[in-house]
Amino acid sequence: MKQYTKQYIGGQWREGRGKEMSNFNPYTNELLYTYKGANQEDVDDAYKAAQAAQVEWAATTPAHKIQMLKKLIPAFESLREDMIACDTEEGGKSIHIGGVDLNYIIEAIEDAIRYPTMIQGTIMPSNIPGRECYGYKVPKGVIGVISPWNHLFVLAMRYTLPAIACGNAVVLKPSSETPGSAMILAEAFDKAGFPAGLFNVVAGAGSEIGDYFVTHPIPAMHSFTGSTETGRRISELAGRHFKDVALEMGGNNVMIVLDDADVSKAIKSVGFGKFLLNGQVCMAVNRFIVMDAVHDRFVEELTAMVKSLKCGNPSDPTVNIGPLINNTQVKSVEAFVEKTLQAGATVAVEGKTEGNVVHPWVLTNVSNKMPTACCEVFGPVCSVIKVSSEEEAIAVANDTEYGLSGCVWTEDIFRGIQVSKKVQTGNMHINSHPISAEYHVLFGGEKSSGRGRSGGQWYINSFTKEVLITVNL
Repeated sequence: MKQYTKQYIGGQWREGRGKEMSNFNPYTNELLYTYKGANQEDVDDAYKAAQAAQVEWAATTPAHKIQMLKKLIPAFESLREDMIACDTEEGGKSIHIGGVDLNYIIEAIEDAIRYPTMIQGTIMPSNIPGRECYGYKVPKGVIGVISPWNHLFVLAMRYTLPAIACGNAVVLKPSSETPGSAMILAEAFDKAGFPAGLFNVVAGAGSEIGDYFVTHPIPAMHSFTGSTETGRRISELAGRHFKDVALEMGGNNVMIVLDDADVSKAIKSVGFGKFLLNGQVCMAVNRFIVMDAVHDRFVEELTAMVKSLKCGNPSDPTVNIGPLINNTQVKSVEAFVEKTLQAGATVAVEGKTEGNVVHPWVLTNVSNKMPTACCEVFGPVCSVIKVSSEEEAIAVANDTEYGLSGCVWTEDIFRGIQVSKKVQTGNMHINSHPISAEYHVLFGGEKSSGRGRSGGQWYINSFTKEVLITVNL
C-alpha cells in the first residue's frame, strides 16, 4: 500500500508536528511506514481551516453541493486498488471482500446527493398580530468525526458525507491503528476539487490530541464510532462544553432462533453476520440465543459451517478470516474464552491462535453471565445459549447494558415482529443478520450502544440546527 506520511489540513499535505508514530501490518507485523503524528497545533489549524471553508460552503446552492458530491464517485473509483491494499495490509480485511468498501461508499454518496434539497424549514403562526414566524434549518458548522479501525472507510464516511452534504465542514481523526485509510479519503476529496479546508484529516495519538480534539472551541458537534468506554469519555467532555454528539458504540447483539426457524438459512447468515472483518464489527452477532427444540441441530450445523472457514493470510482470496487488528485484541479475546471455559462452557469448535489470527471458537452451554456472553467480544467467538421459551429468549436478550442491533429467525413474520418489539435495541432484523444498515434507513443504538440516529432524514436532523426568525410586518 502507499505510504501516507503527511496530514491533510486546509487542502495541503504537510508533516505533522507531533510524535513519531508507526503503522503496522496486523498479519505480518511488518512496519508499513512511520509518520509524524498531529499535535494540538495541527488540530488548531485543521479546525480553523474548516471554520473558514464552512462559511463559504454553506452559502453555495444545493445544485453546487450536489455537483461536487457527484465528483467524489470517479475520485473514489480511481483509488479502488489503493483502498483494497489498505484494507488488507493496514486493516487485515480478507481481500476477497476488498472491493466492498468502495461499493458502500458510492452508495453513500448517491444517498447524500439528495440531502441538500431535503433541508426544509417551517412557517408558523404567531399570536401577535402582524408577525410571521419562520423556522430555518441551517448547518451546525464544523463537525469533528472520530472513526474506528475496524471498518476503515465506511464508518468514517457514514458521517462525513451527510455532514458535508448538509453544509458543514469536517475534521476527521482516524484511529491510530489505521491512519492510511483516512488519508485515502482525503485524497478522494482532493481529487474531486472540494474547497480547501472543507475536509481535513489529523492522524495522531489519542494521548496527545484526543481530548483536545473534542474540547476545542470550534466544532459544534462530534460524531464517534468505537468502544463504549471511549464514547462515554467523549460524551462527558462534549457535554461540559455543550456540544452535540452522535455516538455509535459497542454491542452485545443477539441472534434469536425460535423453535419454528429455518435453521439452515439462519446458519448461512452467520458467515457474514458474525465473521465479517474477522468478527470485529460492533453490529455482529455476539450471542446466539436458541430455543431447545432446534438447539442441537443449530449447534451441529453451526459447527460444520465454522469448521469450513479458512483462516490465515488476508491477501489470499480463499481466506475467510484474517488477523485481528493487534496483539492486544488477540489477548483480550483469548482471556474472554479462557474465563468462559473456566465458568463451565463447553467447546464445540476449539479455536487456536497463530500470530494475530484467531481461529473461530464455538462455545455451548453458555449462560448470559459468562464473559463471552455478558461482554462484547471483538473476535470470532460464537456463544450459544439454550433457552426453553420465547419469553426466556427475550429476557436473556435484554439482560445486557448494550442495545445496538440484533435479529430473530422464525417462519412466522408476525411473531418475529412481536419479539423484535420487546428486545431493547435500536435495530432488529427478521430472518437476516444484524449487520443490516442502509444509508437512507433509520439506524442507531440504545442504552450503552449509542446516542442519536442516522440515515436519510435523521442525518439532516443531526447535522443541522433550527433557528427562529420572526418578522413584524
